[in-house]
Amino acid sequence: MGALLFTCVIAVMLTGVSAKPNSGLKTWGRFQKLPYPGDKAFLYETFPEGFMWAVGTAAYQVEGAFVKDGKGLSIWDTFTRGGTRVVKGDVGSDSYHNVRADIRAIRKLGVTHYRFSLSWARIFPNGTRGSYNEVGTNYYRTLIKKLKEIRVQPVVTLYHWDLPEHLQQSLGGWSNPQLVDIFRDYADFCFHAFGDDVKYWITIDNPFVVAQSGYGTGEEAPGVKHDPDLPFRVGHILLKAHAAVWHLYHSQYRHRQNGRISMALASHWIKPSRTRRESLIECQCSLDHVLGWFARPIFTDGDYPPCMKQRLGSKLPSFTPEERDYIKGTADFFALSHAVELSFQLISDGLKFGQQEDLDLRMLLYWVNAEYDKPPIFVVQSGWYVLGKTKTEDSRHMYYHKRFIAETLKSIVIDGVNVIGYTVWSLVDGFEWHREYSVRRGLYYVDFSTTDMKREPKTSATFYRTVIQSNGFPELPDNSPVQGVFPCDFAWGVSANSIQVETMPSQFADPSVYLWNISNNGELIKIKGLIAPPLKRNIHCADYATIRQQVEEIRHIGVNHFHFSLNWSALVPSGDVSHPNSTLLGYYRCFTRQLLQANVTPVVTLWHHTKRGSSLPAPLNTANKWLNRKTPEAFADYARLCYRELGAHVKMWITLNEANDEVVSYQEGHQMLRAHALAWRAYDREFRHLQGGQVSLVLHMDWVEPAFRFSREDVEPANRVLDFSIGWFAEPIFGSGDYPQGMRSWLRQLNSVSLPVFNEEDRRLIMGTYDFFAISHFSTTLVTHAKEDLYQYNAMLEVQRMSDTTWIPSPLRSVVPWGLRKALNWINEHYKNVPVYVMANGVEEDPAHFKDNLRVYYLYNYINEALKAYTLDGVNLKGYFAYALNDQRDPCFGLYGNVQEEVIIKASLSNYRNVIQHNGFPVQGGDPQQCPSRPMSCLSCQVLSKTPVLGFLSLVGSGVLITLGIIIYYTAKRHNESY
Repeated sequence: MGALLFTCVIAVMLTGVSAKPNSGLKTWGRFQKLPYPGDKAFLYETFPEGFMWAVGTAAYQVEGAFVKDGKGLSIWDTFTRGGTRVVKGDVGSDSYHNVRADIRAIRKLGVTHYRFSLSWARIFPNGTRGSYNEVGTNYYRTLIKKLKEIRVQPVVTLYHWDLPEHLQQSLGGWSNPQLVDIFRDYADFCFHAFGDDVKYWITIDNPFVVAQSGYGTGEEAPGVKHDPDLPFRVGHILLKAHAAVWHLYHSQYRHRQNGRISMALASHWIKPSRTRRESLIECQCSLDHVLGWFARPIFTDGDYPPCMKQRLGSKLPSFTPEERDYIKGTADFFALSHAVELSFQLISDGLKFGQQEDLDLRMLLYWVNAEYDKPPIFVVQSGWYVLGKTKTEDSRHMYYHKRFIAETLKSIVIDGVNVIGYTVWSLVDGFEWHREYSVRRGLYYVDFSTTDMKREPKTSATFYRTVIQSNGFPELPDNSPVQGVFPCDFAWGVSANSIQVETMPSQFADPSVYLWNISNNGELIKIKGLIAPPLKRNIHCADYATIRQQVEEIRHIGVNHFHFSLNWSALVPSGDVSHPNSTLLGYYRCFTRQLLQANVTPVVTLWHHTKRGSSLPAPLNTANKWLNRKTPEAFADYARLCYRELGAHVKMWITLNEANDEVVSYQEGHQMLRAHALAWRAYDREFRHLQGGQVSLVLHMDWVEPAFRFSREDVEPANRVLDFSIGWFAEPIFGSGDYPQGMRSWLRQLNSVSLPVFNEEDRRLIMGTYDFFAISHFSTTLVTHAKEDLYQYNAMLEVQRMSDTTWIPSPLRSVVPWGLRKALNWINEHYKNVPVYVMANGVEEDPAHFKDNLRVYYLYNYINEALKAYTLDGVNLKGYFAYALNDQRDPCFGLYGNVQEEVIIKASLSNYRNVIQHNGFPVQGGDPQQCPSRPMSCLSCQVLSKTPVLGFLSLVGSGVLITLGIIIYYTAKRHNESY
């Protein structure tokens, strides 16, 4: 309903709107209609040939040498000495003395372009040509020359926030219109001095920050504040200065230097807080007040956006018609900056107009493309940051870069936006403006406490170099879906944590008497006023309405296995197996029997660990619980009861489901392992020869991936987490009979928590107690050894958990299909050729979404990765179970939904059934798989066993006798009345 309303709002808003202005309004509606979640999936593709890969810096952030070789003071040199500020950019990363080091770093990255800014005060110490400094000029000549030697094109910014202090003190800086001509003269010198080697020029970087934060809030240099109208006068002058420089280059330099020139405009992205017309208008207006403030005059009509003019009134200066013509069209490309200076930092809440800020470069690119008539876009700044204490391991930063580059690629390939280049910010760590050194943004780490300022490549640098070498993200065989089928005996299943239990059967709710009109239309005709006598008989399985309903739901999916859990505390409430809950036991017996009659194999879990409750019988549910040495023996007795009573119908048993939860202590886990082993041994010795079933346990196994897989420092933490989460239970059973060596050595190293010790008796008891390896798998997480976020840092394991921001999100976890394949391969590598079942795999989604596209995508891709593990990797995969049956028992995970009393079939169910029917993903046009046909099932057989049929026939017979009696009675009565 929400999506439909949103679409209707967009349609209404676009009615009568021309291509421009305000063409960007269609952006939100367009992205709302893209296929979900397929459009969110990672795009494996390459960038266009000739795409510009760049990295950038700003002079004040990195150069240092703030008064060396004749350089004059800038407003930032003064600003950092004002008030209570003690941190300065006097040295930065000392690029002035490290040109060779910067060049080596640039060459190692493999970029095609390097964006840097000129320090105005280094060339003209007091801001004007009369103070020309030859030494400062030669610094930039040397830098450009060395860039040319490594075949890297310079992208030069004339002004990146560091106005000569003399111009601020003598003229009031950018608040004075005289700056237009002064800036033009400075640009004229730069074009003359460097222009033969520079093909891309930026006049002014981020004029919004210059005006709003420099002359409005005072957060940035020169720190002017208290005049709310001043930022708009400053912005007015900045636009005129830019236009003057553009016209200068166009008229005097372009014909011989063949360069291109623009102004770097920065923006946030904003999304509507509510799906209604007013919210979209506010989003558009928010972008107009930030990006449109400068973009519209340059790229559209030479004037400010109507939204700004309406809301600011006289605060906003006016352009004359001549000025509008002079400013309009003064850009050869759209230089877009998308970075932290605006996003979540310098954009005030007042400029969001009640809407929500979001990091979405792709939508911003589309908006610019639509709003400003498809200009070529050069992303001249993009990136994020890490904390200042972070050194070379910046995996989190790397994934932000990956996200923004991937969004740019989609913008080109899918959205048709003409993006011509991309610039990562920045080359090296430096002085980060108002945040000083508290954050880092460099691809290269700089130790500011050292004299040589050595550059060390970070994880993000290695990543960016790889992207450039590949020109994007080319599709590899592992990224593509595979075609093929599973073996004929593959177990297709569905799992549920529990089933709906009906303590008393409904029996036959309608006691009325009917005539069977067998000679005509076969209908039953109800006889008014007659009630059949109650039947005195035992309860039959067919009497349970909930069993009929649940079995029919399971059968409809097309699976041949169903996995559910018993309730130990309800089955044996007293803890004494000699006095079980016979009613509940009978219900489970009926349920498993009816499953078999529907050609569905029951897979039964004896005990399912949950965080909410232990589900132990009351006598065991004490403070000790699993720590009680009697609990494993009690569990084995309970298992025997279930084997004995249900084993005729159940051939696959799970002792413990997901006992390897992180909330379980090592001592509890030790006793759970003993409990599993005792239950397995009991089946193996006492029941297997009679029942022929199999027994194992299910381990929760989400995959753990190194945040940077090429780093040993991240691979080791990932293996450590796998030891502690999976190996903890797997190695004693499937491997050596002891806990993983890495687990023991790590805890010994910490000298804190110790693992229990297996005595020889327990080792022999536990080792080898399996018939298959079963896992539940839902998602993948990344881990690194670098500590960044306290909330996601595990101090005991010394690992930082994180997520790849390009993964498709779900409410609780990310969707990472390839993680299942890696998990299955881990099992195969550690326990060669063990039979494996994926006993639960699913994703949570809003129960109201019956067209559950996320779950459709999830199941298709996870099953396809399971097929890769089977066909390509040789994993002995025996079965796959989707989780879960319905939302009623497993909220948000169901293939069935519920609206009041009505059961709803979701789209994911139909898609899963289709995969099952084809036994995978057969090659199109290939020979069909030849499998022995399974026995055909009949609906009546599925819900009625032999004994209920006899009961039903008895009922029909009774009805026939009653009906005959009634017919004889009325016939005789009419006969007597005729006389």
